[in-house]
Parts: sequence; C-alpha cells; structure tokens
Amino acid sequence: MDRNFQRALSLVLKHEGGWSDHPSDPGGATMKGVTLASFRQYVKATGSKADLRKITDEQLATVYRRHYWDAVHGAELPDGIDYAVFDFAVNSGPSRAAKYLQAVVGVTQDGRIGPATLKAVRSKAPAGVVNALCDKRMAFLQDLSTWKTFGNGWTRRVSAVRAEAVRMAGSKPAPLPNGGNPPSSGNWLLAIINAILSLFRRR
Repeated sequence: MDRNFQRALSLVLKHEGGWSDHPSDPGGATMKGVTLASFRQYVKATGSKADLRKITDEQLATVYRRHYWDAVHGAELPDGIDYAVFDFAVNSGPSRAAKYLQAVVGVTQDGRIGPATLKAVRSKAPAGVVNALCDKRMAFLQDLSTWKTFGNGWTRRVSAVRAEAVRMAGSKPAPLPNGGNPPSSGNWLLAIINAILSLFRRR
C-alpha cells in the first residue's frame, strides 16, 4: 500500500534538517520540517516550541503521513511521482503540489487528487511527469520574494528530488555500447554481428 512512504520520508528529511526558527520563513518554528502548527494539529494540541524540538521519530512519521503523504494520495501515485509530489507538498503545501501535478497532466486544478487526476497521471510516462513537475516547481520558487534567501538551497533540493524521482520511476537510461556512441547508421543488428565476430577472432 504505502510501499514508498518510508523511503520518500527519509529522502525528504535529508533536506529538512533540524531545528529552524528563521524570521524570513513564513512557516515559523520547525523541527525536521514539522511546523509548530502541524505539531499541534497532529501530535499535541497545546505543544510548545520546546515540545516540537523533542519530536520523536514516530510522531514525525505521523505528521508527514497524515499532513502530506495522505493529502496527495502518495500511496496511489506511481513510483517516483509519489516522491516528487510528496516533497513538493512538504516544501510548498499539499494543495499547491496537487494543482501543479494536475496542470502537468491536463486535468482541473482543484488541489484535490482524485480518480480523474490519478487516471491522467497513470496514462503518462512517469519520468516526463516528474521533470515537468520539477520545472513548474522551480518556476514557482523563483517568483517568491524569499528566493534570494533560500534560492540556492531550493535549487539543490529540487535537483536532487528530480534525479531520485526519475530513478525511482525506473527511467534511468541504459548505457549505450561503444562508450555511449551508437553506430551512425543506426543498424544495431550489424553492431551486434560485428561484436560477435570480434569475439571469434580473439580465439
């Protein structure tokens, strides 16, 4: 069911870091990417910043699953796309991540991933969806007023997400023979025959 949740969560946490209470961050105080508001919603209604700083792994997983993963139907998205949408949701909100995914696959952008969105997503090549989504995500981030403060980190994050999501989708291209240079004629059969003949000549 949630085959990729733990893997996706571990990847997200690599970018979220530890404690942060940056004055330029509209999310306010966060611990490993969990805001105080989310902590109070899913863990402890009266939680303080001190409580947030001591969040356990179990509590962390609960917040990420319920607030982000479930919100974007991560368990129902194809491999790779699930991680790309999940990370986008963590960074910029589930509704925005859903709308951008819907824009990529050409369905109504209502911010809620349902049967129509899932059907459209599954009809597309996963790597293409991942790349288009990451392109739109970068364009959105570059328009933010906080780009000068966080732009470099966001760029590294989206680049890493793109590479890993494509890998998860199983779309990493296989290496070509001859050091990546295919025969100019495009005749692969001839190339295979020549390779076999060269083996016999060595005997």
